[in-house]
Amino acid sequence: MVSSQHDRGQYLGGADGAPPPPPPGGYRGAQRMRVPAVPAAPVAVAAPRRPSPLGWTVLGAAILFALVLLVMWGAGATSAIYSLAVLALQLALVVAVVAALVNTRARTLGAVALAVALVVNVGTIGAASALAPGVSKLGPSDPKEDHWAAYPGIKGQSEDEILARPSLEQVEATADEVMAAIRDRLTEEYGFQWVRGRDGGTRSERNGYGGESMLVQYTSEVWSTTEPVRDHALKLAAMATIDEVLADYDFYGLVALNDPSTGFDPAYLERFYGSADPRTQSEWEWYSDDYPGPMRFYANVTDLTHDDGGRRAAREAQVAGTAEPVEGLRFSFLVPEVLSERDVDEFTTRMDDYPY
Repeated sequence: MVSSQHDRGQYLGGADGAPPPPPPGGYRGAQRMRVPAVPAAPVAVAAPRRPSPLGWTVLGAAILFALVLLVMWGAGATSAIYSLAVLALQLALVVAVVAALVNTRARTLGAVALAVALVVNVGTIGAASALAPGVSKLGPSDPKEDHWAAYPGIKGQSEDEILARPSLEQVEATADEVMAAIRDRLTEEYGFQWVRGRDGGTRSERNGYGGESMLVQYTSEVWSTTEPVRDHALKLAAMATIDEVLADYDFYGLVALNDPSTGFDPAYLERFYGSADPRTQSEWEWYSDDYPGPMRFYANVTDLTHDDGGRRAAREAQVAGTAEPVEGLRFSFLVPEVLSERDVDEFTTRMDDYPY
């Protein structure tokens, strides 16, 4: 008889109830199963898709249409820009751009074509052409409007009023004389030396009827000190001397536009002059005129001691190409709506066509 307890003892291992470990070297005849290696399947790489011919076609059409509009703009052909044919071409281009945008392969080039069409189109170029001086108007011209566009005077001003003003030549001579007197006084009292900055010139005034008047706006040359003027007391003294010279020529007293006493909002002073305090301002601007005469006088002092850099850059750009220094005291005249003596005869003759 075999003991069941003995039988159980033959199979007890080091852990309760666990089967015994295999003998050293493993069981005879046992072989390790080898799993054959499976080669990795090659990853298919999609070839890059080439843009659709539709995209190139639409982009080329958009560029060509933009060039045509720019040529029309340069020629001043406003009426042609708004013609039925051009509007139809733009509509066709819009349809083509939409078709390109919904096409996956043409979408990128379609987006570029859309950008071109948004910048250069009938609306933008037509508006620019209509605003440019001297271009043709939309549709047939109005003879009455054309007649008044050639008005030689200025709307709201009578012929007698215009002829009673000093001529262009007279205000030029007065400006030269006054500025020479100012330079002499300031040199005598403060030792200032001078350099001529921006040149003077004229430009035509608008007549109020969509055209150019025979009257012009005169801007004198600018005279500036060769050195900066930074002392607060010296600035005030120099302006007082200028005021005395202007009084000798029947100009009104100088007004400090940069001073809080003018009543301007402090934010306005900070924006235009750098500060609401004249002692820390980057720019001073004083003004006078000979009302009811047309002459306007400006005296400025640029002192960048308290500037953070922004005004210096703007001032450097302003004086670029001239001998005018960035900082210093400077002055000039601005005279609007004056008539040259050599144009008086033509002016009076042409005014006969516009009886009031």
